[in-house]
Amino acid sequence: MHDVSPVTNRGSSDVDISAQERAKITYKARLNQEEVMTMRWAQLWRTIITSALGNTLFPYTRHIRTLNLEDLEELLQDSKFKNRISSMFFDGELAAHKIETSGPKNTLRLDPGRTSNTLGDIITTSTPMLEELSGKIENDALLRWIPRTPRLRLLNLWEGGALVGAGPLLRQHCHQFKTLSFWAWSHDDADQKFADFLNEINPQTLESLEIFSYAKIGAESFLALSCHRDSLKELKLNSIDSTAMHSLHMLAGCTNLTTLLLTDATNRSVYLKTAHHEIFLEIVAWLTSCKKLRSVTVRNIRGGQDLMTPILLENDIHLTSLELRGYAMADGRDFHRALANQTSLQELQLQGDSDEAGDGVATLVEALSQLVNLTDLRLQDISDYFTDEVLGRLARSLPKLEGWYTSGWGVTDAIWGEMALLKSLRRLDMAALSRFTANGILDFILSLGPGNKGLVLAIMMADVDCDLTEREQTTIKETISAQVDGRFEFQLQREADQKVIAAHQCYAMTATTALTAQNTQGVLDIHYVPSAFVSRQIDACIDDIGVDVVKIGVP
Repeated sequence: MHDVSPVTNRGSSDVDISAQERAKITYKARLNQEEVMTMRWAQLWRTIITSALGNTLFPYTRHIRTLNLEDLEELLQDSKFKNRISSMFFDGELAAHKIETSGPKNTLRLDPGRTSNTLGDIITTSTPMLEELSGKIENDALLRWIPRTPRLRLLNLWEGGALVGAGPLLRQHCHQFKTLSFWAWSHDDADQKFADFLNEINPQTLESLEIFSYAKIGAESFLALSCHRDSLKELKLNSIDSTAMHSLHMLAGCTNLTTLLLTDATNRSVYLKTAHHEIFLEIVAWLTSCKKLRSVTVRNIRGGQDLMTPILLENDIHLTSLELRGYAMADGRDFHRALANQTSLQELQLQGDSDEAGDGVATLVEALSQLVNLTDLRLQDISDYFTDEVLGRLARSLPKLEGWYTSGWGVTDAIWGEMALLKSLRRLDMAALSRFTANGILDFILSLGPGNKGLVLAIMMADVDCDLTEREQTTIKETISAQVDGRFEFQLQREADQKVIAAHQCYAMTATTALTAQNTQGVLDIHYVPSAFVSRQIDACIDDIGVDVVKIGVP
């Protein structure tokens, strides 16, 4: 029997179908299939709940180790969960636990949040083996559930305020508790309340803390974390504000960290090195004293490269993963030079404004070439002026690469020979303005070997003058599938509505400002075209044919 309750989003992957098969299914059949999956999803949750009530043959809930109530709430919110499925789910003994609120025109509608907490109250009465608990759990519910779950070691909450009063209970009942994460905590007293919680749980027990979004915490919370300075290994703070930034030096006692993440989602933090130099030096002193650091991520923090440089130069720190986003090449020369000191790096992600002038590109490439143990390299925007020569040098210098994302300018078939040297490459995302030919791409694919099995080759910014015909794309897709069971993706550097303009017997000239990596679930990444190159696109259009109408953005 599975020890995780119970499924996620309508079921498991054993019923997944390919995109080609899905396209053949009629709309009505697809709706019926989705309804069947939602029915299974509901039946599994209902079985868990009725088991807790003692009304199943086997006591399933007594074996549950992971309980994700957010999945239950998603079920109750699902568009297919209504009428027949809802009636089935809340039939019999569960009818009394259905919570409704007033809707439009005096109608009643299901309250998914409160209902999932009520049903969670039932489930947790018989989950003595429960180790991990997740969801939008209300404060009063959490306080009732903690004494029931003596093996609890992980909490993943939506609202940090649910922790108020939970510290003493965790200290008394849950001696294995060590991992905490929550999405947000925006109340004015969040810093004080969270500090109280950290002081109330058993000292030197918290090993991992992650805050996914904004939390109004600062000096008090950071000081309280010193109660766990020996045990804390992983600290991830997203969306920290300027107050929290100024208080980071309060973490000076937490030097056993192996993983650190700092993110300013608003990009409004002050430049500490110049505005508050003494605090900056104290933060640097703390960071460089964390000799066990292996993974560091800094996103959109002003002067983030200045915080990172001393870490990179510390000979007793050996990083395996590094990510820096939101800096400029012109300000990052010292950081780039320091990169060469971390030859232990296996994963590296850099995103920032590139610079065509000066020696910025040369400095970065020289440092990257020293990182011979890299297996995953992602260069976004910072590599906008990389050429065939630069990409070829990196391919020769980094033989262990398995994944590589890069931008570039004027990239041609000349790179394929060096790319073929990467015998372990499994994914190549070429977000460079490129002029590849079908023959060049095919020659590269035919040079691939067993170590490249499953390779995904994505060309995302091809020059419009180097378009591949449908037949050429089909040939490439069939060849890469036959050679290494891989996949080929191709996209031109132009707007999606160009065909619509052509249908109105007009000619569209485009200046692309950004590219997105996206699917039906959302936007995964954005590549911004340098402003200087956008200007050149516009000038080229005006100088050649002329412009009658200008369209900006998407209508």
